[in-house]
Amino acid sequence: MASLDLKGTLTALATPFSASGTEIDWASYEKLLESQLGGGVSGVVPCGTTGESPTLSESEQRELVARTVKALRGRASVVAGTGTNDTKKTIDLTRAAFDAGADAAMIVVPYYSRPSQEGLIRHVTMVAQAVPGPLVLYNIPARSGVELSVETFLRILDLCPTVVGLKDASGNVTYCQDLLSRSGDRVSVLSGDDPLTLSLLAVGARGVISVTSNVYPRAVAEIVDDFAAGRVPAATAKNRALFPVHRALFSEPSPAPVKAALAAKGVFANAGVRPPLADATPTCRARLADVMTAYEARA
Repeated sequence: MASLDLKGTLTALATPFSASGTEIDWASYEKLLESQLGGGVSGVVPCGTTGESPTLSESEQRELVARTVKALRGRASVVAGTGTNDTKKTIDLTRAAFDAGADAAMIVVPYYSRPSQEGLIRHVTMVAQAVPGPLVLYNIPARSGVELSVETFLRILDLCPTVVGLKDASGNVTYCQDLLSRSGDRVSVLSGDDPLTLSLLAVGARGVISVTSNVYPRAVAEIVDDFAAGRVPAATAKNRALFPVHRALFSEPSPAPVKAALAAKGVFANAGVRPPLADATPTCRARLADVMTAYEARA
């Protein structure tokens, strides 16, 4: 299982809620999954940041992963977001994800606690020793408050052979380039920031865990696939056309804008997010409508 081949476009799935926000809207979630399969993505990531994992109960997380695995039936990979700032809880959620049939688990750098680099190594090592499958680490210092250094990641690779990937949301192309120049083929790096995907592909990343592909899965997949096939001018042109959409989807705290976009396209019945997040403002919704209309007119 640790030889999982991570590449292409994986969607960081949004989680739809009922109008009251108290329950998951499973009908909308199934529509989202079908749209992803129809759009040709290589995988999906339930229960990540875009899925509002901090406000999901453990039972909701377990059911999301189980339903995702069942719905996809092997047609795309399932990389379950299971990372928390509690090592024991992370182990429990990761075991449950693999028990449900997930292909891999994504472990975010522990947030709020701000562990040292040695603490990060201990956290990942304990998870890797306790669970049976491939792990993807998630470096997002803007949200976690701690950056997983390149040196620390290289030590983790030596200690934990089941760590096979990194979602790089550092916002720094040099980070990805430095890591890959020193790690060789031991790890797959996936962009964790839609506007930087093409730049990261250019220095050796193998794909993206995308927010934008919730709304435009085929468009994002084509950019990654074109680049991989050597059709760089086509990938560049498509990326340039999609760039205003990327920016609009991050114009307010994510995932409020992407959920508003999914509701506008009729995939989600409701666009609400759970507190402490706030729903997309009218200004954000108007901007999304403008850029989506312009993009779809050109596509």
